[in-house]
Amino acid sequence: MEEGHNPQRRERYPGRWGAWAAGAGVSIFSFALYLKTLAPSVLYYDRPIAFDSAMLQAEAAALGIGHPTGYPTYMMLTHLFTILPGVEPAHGANVASAVYAALAVAALFAVALRLCGNIVAAAVGTLAFALSGTFWSQAVIAEVYTLNVLFLSITTLVLLVWRDTGKDRYLLLAAFLCGLSLTHHLTSGLLIPAGLLFVLAVERRKFLEGWLLLKGIGLFLVGLLSLLYLPIRAFMNASLDETHPTTIGRFMLLVTGWSYAIATPAEKARCAVSPLVSEGFGARIQLFAGHLLGEFAVVLMLIGAVGMIALILADVPVAILLGTLFFGCLIHVGFYLERGIEDFTVFLIPAYALFGVCISIGFGFLMRRVKLFAADHTVLRRISTAILAALAFAIILVGLPGEYARQDRSNDTEGGRTIAAVVRNAGPNATILHHRSPLWYMAVVEKKRQDIKLADPFCTSWTRFDDITWPDPSGASRYGTPDPTGVATARKAAKSGPVYILGREFEQQKVSIERFREAGFLAVPVGDGRLLYELVPIEKRSSSPR
Repeated sequence: MEEGHNPQRRERYPGRWGAWAAGAGVSIFSFALYLKTLAPSVLYYDRPIAFDSAMLQAEAAALGIGHPTGYPTYMMLTHLFTILPGVEPAHGANVASAVYAALAVAALFAVALRLCGNIVAAAVGTLAFALSGTFWSQAVIAEVYTLNVLFLSITTLVLLVWRDTGKDRYLLLAAFLCGLSLTHHLTSGLLIPAGLLFVLAVERRKFLEGWLLLKGIGLFLVGLLSLLYLPIRAFMNASLDETHPTTIGRFMLLVTGWSYAIATPAEKARCAVSPLVSEGFGARIQLFAGHLLGEFAVVLMLIGAVGMIALILADVPVAILLGTLFFGCLIHVGFYLERGIEDFTVFLIPAYALFGVCISIGFGFLMRRVKLFAADHTVLRRISTAILAALAFAIILVGLPGEYARQDRSNDTEGGRTIAAVVRNAGPNATILHHRSPLWYMAVVEKKRQDIKLADPFCTSWTRFDDITWPDPSGASRYGTPDPTGVATARKAAKSGPVYILGREFEQQKVSIERFREAGFLAVPVGDGRLLYELVPIEKRSSSPR
């Protein structure tokens, strides 16, 4: 069925050039803000938003393998930004997030415009999302979440184009995008039931077209081919390989994310409990509701609620599509929150994006009602709609200076200063204890201080069969010890040379200086800024000449 089967919907679309200009304007404006507040260089482990940024910068530059689920598509795409001429690889990885975010904003604008039929309304909802704090925070650092929203938005847009044109090629493209999205982030798996239910609601006869089904399944599998990157790079001994998917079992644990769920009671007992777990169920629900309801201004939340109701009443198939994605995302976040995952807020970003679309739908609904109310008065109609639009943009932009200040990382140089402190102050052939820090970038990308051994004995939120160590990329479980506090690793490393620990570990990993003292070490700050500490055996300290 190649001819369009919903022509009345297409008649509502505004002029193409005006829509292109508005969409480009919102996207470019957002992109300019992201670039202005972008982190300038290498990042660091920071709870709860930047757990993985420093690792992703190094892994993308080295074509490595990340933590579960490996993120093969992200690694390959972002690697292109790390090899841009005249751009530091870490900065290029940060720029990639901003680019993915800007493209996601453009795609989301197209989705909103297709559903609300009003350029101003589409711009209002899209801009509200683009300037929301959580999304913005991920657009200025190396992270995977802006690319996730880009895949979600494009796939949704393609499904809507299929519905409005009836051309099967868009349905097949959506199948491919579902597969490709799934190679990036597991939350993209929600696109599968959402897409199937949408097709069922629009034209269930498509499920009876056997050749179309076969082509769709085939293209979905083609989209999954990015997963082959993981074992290929593992067998090539990638210089940064967090998960070693060299067996079928390891590969499946990685790509399914199951390694997050198989931690033994003994492993859990050794690791520090997340503060979210100790707060109790009621407190976690309150925290969840606070983030869910606090991302947008109250007025925008009410407009979005109007949009949800209007969508349910006017367009059931799209309500099913967006509703499955939205509530599926909330359920997914609920599981993460129950497990005490501290960065659960970033998993809400797809829900925020979908709610931005609902804001556009709700605002479009209000604008149509205003036009109907003043239908017989052209001047009044134009003035009232202009005032309504001005108020909406004012609500969004009034908080821009504060949000800009909160998200501005343009002067954040701690990662670079940490590397400089190690390069300048660590003794020869030293071992440094750290957790997911910029030191991987120092060793693998910058290739500085190749004499230093790097060890990460601390806990992760997934079951880690091997630790990556430097210079031996194959590593050993807990650096050859079962102790996630770092004490046993320090004892072992002290036999062959000086031992250091990054100062950030005392804050982020809740590692106690007193624990090292009880184990026979003094933590002595080295250099300025307390970025690096030397773990000096007490007997050596007491026996040294005064």
